[in-house]
Amino acid sequence: MRAIVDGEVVAESSDVVECQGYQYFPRQAVRMEWLQKTAKTADDLTCPHGVQFYDVIVAGRRHPRAAWAYEAPQPQMRQVADRFGFWQDVEVK
Repeated sequence: MRAIVDGEVVAESSDVVECQGYQYFPRQAVRMEWLQKTAKTADDLTCPHGVQFYDVIVAGRRHPRAAWAYEAPQPQMRQVADRFGFWQDVEVK
């Protein structure tokens, strides 16, 4: 499975976990140099799993909050610990 933005592969792995309708890639499969942490919003701070959003930046083009990871997943989300989800401008297929 791949996560693609602007024609570039941001993440690729056969070890993808589906959870609540999203695909989560292992950290080692993600081009971390293309991700930049965003400031947490008030909604982010209320997330019980410690969500951290990232902008995806490819060839100078920024895709705000297009990736995320849970820093402290509760038991019902443990399967996505150390994994990244993508949405909005990022196509997962």
